[in-house]
Formats: sequence, C-alpha cells, structure tokens
Amino acid sequence: MIRCGIGYDVHRLVEDRQLILGGVAIAHPRGLEGHSDGDVLSHAIADAMLGAIGAGDIGRHFPNTDESIRGISSIEILKRVTALLAGKRARVVNVDATIIAEAPRIAPHISAMRKKIAQAIDTGEAQVSIKATTNEKLGALGRGEGIAAMAIAMVEQE
Repeated sequence: MIRCGIGYDVHRLVEDRQLILGGVAIAHPRGLEGHSDGDVLSHAIADAMLGAIGAGDIGRHFPNTDESIRGISSIEILKRVTALLAGKRARVVNVDATIIAEAPRIAPHISAMRKKIAQAIDTGEAQVSIKATTNEKLGALGRGEGIAAMAIAMVEQE
C-alpha cells in the first residue's frame, strides 16, 4: 500500500542559537528556537512520515515537555521515526520538501541536506528533494522573524 503524509513546521529565529536545517549547520547570526535543535526541515519531514502511517505528529512522539530529549538532533528524530516506520513494515519511497526563508541563502546547502536526510531515513539521495523559496517579504517570515518548511512523504507499507 502506498500512503502519503504532509508536514509543516515553523520556528522563530533567535540570538545565541546555531542555525541547523536538514541536519546541516549554516552560518547565520541567529538560529531556530526549539526544544530540539529547531531544524524545521527535519521536523516537517518527520511529520510527513508519521502522517503517512497515521501515527500522529512529531509533538506526540517527541513532546517539548520531555527534558530527556532537550537539544536532540532532528536528524536523530528522523532516524527514530524511520525505525517507527520499519516497525509498522513501512519505508519511505520519496520525500519532497520546501524551506521558506528570506535569509540565509539555502541553495548552497541543499546537497549536504539531501545527503544527511537520505542517510537518516534510510533511502537514496535521489529520493529526497529539497527546494527553497522566500516569502516575498510578506508577513513574519518575510520580515526574517523565522523559517518554515513543508514536506510530503510517500511511504510504502506492507
């Protein structure tokens, strides 16, 4: 059976945090606020994967009230979600994601992101598509107050 899931995440940019997107550290004066490393791209993909198997969302599996996972790498979250899928006899067929950010420029980092995410979700880089766009200076994202990501995951389940 083939199933699809959709994911979306947004976090505020704050001082004194490293910016991590798709498991890649990116030079930027601010990073994403969050209980984990704040990686909105990995969070959106994890939500899409969980949605594809009807397993709720990332907040259900990795609640921000759980101090044992404070600061967890979102790549580790993707690995754990992949293991959850495997336990349900499911695997990712492909992922397509878009990052929405006014800055920094995302394009130079996409190849590294695809590699990290593909490894985390146990698939090939060709099955991971990442794109970037701006919010055309509209709203909070357009003012550079945060970064968002959306994703869709296609999952095959036996």
